[in-house]
Amino acid sequence: MSTIAIISQKGGAGKTTLAIHLAAAAERIGQVSLIIDTDPQATASQWAEWREGAAPEVIDSAPPRIAAKVSAAKAQGARFVVIDTPPHADSAATRAIEIADLVLVPCRPSAFDLAAIRTTIQLAKLVGKTAHVVFTAGPPNAPRIYEDARDLVSGFGAQCCPVLLPDRAVYRHASAQGATAFELEPEGKAAQEIAALHMWACAQLNMSTCSHGLETAQ
Repeated sequence: MSTIAIISQKGGAGKTTLAIHLAAAAERIGQVSLIIDTDPQATASQWAEWREGAAPEVIDSAPPRIAAKVSAAKAQGARFVVIDTPPHADSAATRAIEIADLVLVPCRPSAFDLAAIRTTIQLAKLVGKTAHVVFTAGPPNAPRIYEDARDLVSGFGAQCCPVLLPDRAVYRHASAQGATAFELEPEGKAAQEIAALHMWACAQLNMSTCSHGLETAQ
């Protein structure tokens, strides 16, 4: 089993959207997945209620219980666990990082958002983990913006995921319906990008995957 922590000390970075879509991508190829929702706002849990029991499963957890919840998930056969953390909560983020095999930091490619993730990256370093920044909610076609953002992230001592998740309206439509981009637009760009991100994550985790027939986004 592999565990991914989605962390960002800044709100509005797209943590929950990333968490539910990564878990959905895993389920899509037969990897039993679970989302652990540690955010008091319980956004992922609310989304799961709207799904009326459809996978992936979402459970809530207080920060001190994260490790126990992950161990229980492993015992029950989960292969892919995603921990969704709240902003401005070092205790939840720290515990998630400690237990995670891969740490992802969603971030909009803007100066203010990039400056804000330095604290998150430092937190990962303190725990002895490398943070991988995933650029979210940016323009679909703006290579210079992403090039400058990558340079800043490199200067912070973190790494960049090569897959971009630009702003797509389908994410907003899907979340309001308790759905995912895979269900609303299975052949759409968002679904392709999420599938590519999941493949990249599995490669980092040395997990075997079925072929999506998709190329990694540039």
